[in-house]
Amino acid sequence: MVVLHVLAPAPFGGLERVVEGLTRGLAEQGDDVHVAVVLQPADDAAPHPFVSALSASTVTIHDLIVSGRAYLKERALVADLCSRLRPQVVHTHGYRSDLVAAPAARSHGIPTVSTVHGYTGGGLKNRLYEQLQRRALRSFNAVIAVSPQLGDHLAYAGVPRKRLHVIQNAFTGSTALLARQDARKRLGMSEDATCIGWVGRLSFEKGADLLLEALALLPERMSVVLIGDGPERYRLETLANRLGVRSRVVFSGQRPDAPALFRAFDCFALSSRTEGTPMVLFEAMAAQLPIVATAVGGVPSVLDDACARLVPPGQPAALAAALSDALTTSGNASRIKRSQEKLQSDFGHAPWIQRHRNLYDQLQS
Repeated sequence: MVVLHVLAPAPFGGLERVVEGLTRGLAEQGDDVHVAVVLQPADDAAPHPFVSALSASTVTIHDLIVSGRAYLKERALVADLCSRLRPQVVHTHGYRSDLVAAPAARSHGIPTVSTVHGYTGGGLKNRLYEQLQRRALRSFNAVIAVSPQLGDHLAYAGVPRKRLHVIQNAFTGSTALLARQDARKRLGMSEDATCIGWVGRLSFEKGADLLLEALALLPERMSVVLIGDGPERYRLETLANRLGVRSRVVFSGQRPDAPALFRAFDCFALSSRTEGTPMVLFEAMAAQLPIVATAVGGVPSVLDDACARLVPPGQPAALAAALSDALTTSGNASRIKRSQEKLQSDFGHAPWIQRHRNLYDQLQS
């Protein structure tokens, strides 16, 4: 099968990891997989991290270089790809590709699939784009939600239930974990530090501010490493200073080696206000870390109380109490064992790839 995926990638993120794992897996099964990557002219100066990650695979990359709002040109480039490649399916990711690329595919009579990775809310412009995306999704042949909760949200927004498919993300296991000492050395951490790890985009919905507020309630020997970057960084640095915890917070920035560094942490925190099915949870589970996470979106369908400490969103005191428990008690072994079992039984890569392949086959019948 010839399959074309389309996205406008960020440098790093869960969406990008999902598309990388999915396209690699499909190609390994023998499909002719193409990925159209929408890039800004400035991005063409050096290889984009997402493109670099796929460069060693058999996936064919097509760079679509367009300026920020050259949507007609972008649509024409996708239409040209559809004419030349004649894919059986065009699979889009993110609201830009849903709104621009999918209509180009439908004009050629090609079935369209969108994976909805989650909604972030944010500013007025972003909420408008997300509203436009929800309307556009009604025209797709199939819409994949990465959590049951997100599927319910899309059905309420008007996406026909018969076209909705819940396929939760999976653990690709494509990155080897560094040993604790080596991972800490890369992060510039001392061996004896008690460290809470956090990985994500520094944006409001990811709730790094809530983790900093929780840190202020924890003993001074405990610190936080934030891996990631985003629009909230300055505000978070200001908040850390105001709370008196700046010396206990490492802003590590975006790191392409982030998946390899999880064993540097003594526990992992996910403090999000909203989520789909976050890939970082699988990475924390694979690293055999105690996990404290907010019970939002698809998180409770990945983790239960038997394998993690789940807390309500937006409550720093509850987050601090759970982190203190995870870092100071010996009751982690059973949770870690259960999380390992769940990772292997429920979130394997091969069954995940096959579920997508089965959906593509259905669209051909």
